[in-house]
Amino acid sequence: MHSQSDMLPSCPADMTQLWTGYSLLYLEGQEKAHTQDLGQAGSCMRLFSTMPFSFCNMGTCDYASRNDKSYWLSTTASVPMMPVADQDIQQHISRCVVCEAPSPAVAVHSQDNSNPFCPPNWRSLWVGYSFLMHTGAGDEGGGQSLTSSGSCLRDFRAQPFVECQGPRGTCHYFANIYSFWLTRVGADGPLSSSTSQGTLKEEWQQRLNVGRCNVCMKE
Repeated sequence: MHSQSDMLPSCPADMTQLWTGYSLLYLEGQEKAHTQDLGQAGSCMRLFSTMPFSFCNMGTCDYASRNDKSYWLSTTASVPMMPVADQDIQQHISRCVVCEAPSPAVAVHSQDNSNPFCPPNWRSLWVGYSFLMHTGAGDEGGGQSLTSSGSCLRDFRAQPFVECQGPRGTCHYFANIYSFWLTRVGADGPLSSSTSQGTLKEEWQQRLNVGRCNVCMKE
């Protein structure tokens, strides 16, 4: 479970906390991306590092000596003008918690701006916005399974993740970072099927056009 803030989230009722950490979205090595399912425990790293891996080849291993990158789910803190380093990074990295659950959680998407209902005999864990996929440097990236709880982020932000670079030890919201969200489907939407193209610049317009979701668990 990811908070999208620098505050630790808590497990839902009747669940046991296993560990807490930082929300890893994906890694890039040799210009290839390896994405993490935000609904799985592997996306919650116990410790944060701008470069949490090294690369090995021909009997040697090197750390932070190439243009490899890590990408982390970000908080709702204001986007800085310049890359941040050291203690300033912490306020931009989302915190997470891994919980022991009695049954798998499933995301339900409405494809409009109303929260969908959970199936009968299922309870809601949280509601959010339908997060589909992401790309960063070199057009590499990945996506979330729409059945995974990782596809339902509690908060919408046009730049929901941050890029970190090991050699520099800094993180920033670069212009080549793109996020993709399920949109409203219907003739009454801001971008309906009859509209060929359009740009939504205001945050309230962007939120209104993003589909809503509900993470549900069987009772």
